[in-house]
Amino acid sequence: MIKPRHHWFVYPFFEWYAWRKIKRNFSKVILSGEVVVTNKPIFIVANHFSWWDGFFIGSLNRKKFHKKFHVMMLEEQLKKNWFLQYTGAFSIQKSSKGVIGSLQYCIDLLQNPGNLVTFFPQGRFESVYIQPLHFEKGMEWLLKNLKNDVQMIFAANQVDYFESVKPYLFMHFQEYNYSGKAIHTIEKDYNLFYQSCALRNITLKDEPC
Repeated sequence: MIKPRHHWFVYPFFEWYAWRKIKRNFSKVILSGEVVVTNKPIFIVANHFSWWDGFFIGSLNRKKFHKKFHVMMLEEQLKKNWFLQYTGAFSIQKSSKGVIGSLQYCIDLLQNPGNLVTFFPQGRFESVYIQPLHFEKGMEWLLKNLKNDVQMIFAANQVDYFESVKPYLFMHFQEYNYSGKAIHTIEKDYNLFYQSCALRNITLKDEPC
């Protein structure tokens, strides 16, 4: 397993660079949501449709949450993009027993109220148009073994083009009360959130950035 090593220069530079890269590649970026940040660690549950996903959540954290960013990545991808470990990325190997070690490490990170951990419960890239989204077993295992409360936030990153050559990016986020809920209920609620976000994009496209 590859663990994150937040570098004193690379990490803040990456935060700045990620937002700059997003602004250059999308014609409009709309952040939609309101969350009151608490002293609990933040657990982001997000859709996984593109190479951009870690950039999206990292930038959302920089703009709204101001926690120490972490994101789980497939180990083969992290090895190819090794520098990302210096920005908060850590690895998981889905085909090995090491998957439990990575999930346990995720739980360990969520003991620290200064941390934000990004989790993609689909477990793989899927089209932004696939519905409903299905959560793999890792999410259920993690929540069953998590002993402390966290601030769970649903995030949905969606794109559309409308009249522009470059796509619009919609970054939706919303706090979610997961306490006492079964994983199938959380999955259902995330899908309802995701669908409502897609419906809102038409009206949001005319809002100022």
